[in-house]
Amino acid sequence: MKIAGFLKPESIKLDLVSSSKCPAIREVAELLLNDPRILDFKKLYDEILARERSNPTLMDNEVAFPHARIDQLSDMVVAVGRSAKGVDFEGKGQPTVKLIFVIGTPKRMVTEYLRLVGSLARVLKQDETRRRLLETTDPFEFLRIIGETENQL
Repeated sequence: MKIAGFLKPESIKLDLVSSSKCPAIREVAELLLNDPRILDFKKLYDEILARERSNPTLMDNEVAFPHARIDQLSDMVVAVGRSAKGVDFEGKGQPTVKLIFVIGTPKRMVTEYLRLVGSLARVLKQDETRRRLLETTDPFEFLRIIGETENQL
């Protein structure tokens, strides 16, 4: 399961404006607003927020994977946002998030979803990869870095 197959340059934003959790998730999710694979954007976004309220997706290394599984998708979708200053995900005093990967998955694609998240986790565990993703100024380069790292693992 290749991450680059689901992530497109137009769904990558390297300069998030929002500095708090819900607005930042919205900013990233809206990159998918016109994606034809999404049959109900509001449902996807609402489910992502509900999931975050019950079980936050903050990972180690300043990364978060807000996600939802809904029937109103024809295929998996992924968008990513990057914040140089960091997004406050869990409240004051907690680590901030610099890379937010919003993932939408059809309910029937459980195995594919788990593979995608596993691949993302392995790629983003690499310190050098994260450093390069945080430094690049080009969405195409961002994709290339992910693909290159994925192929090495």
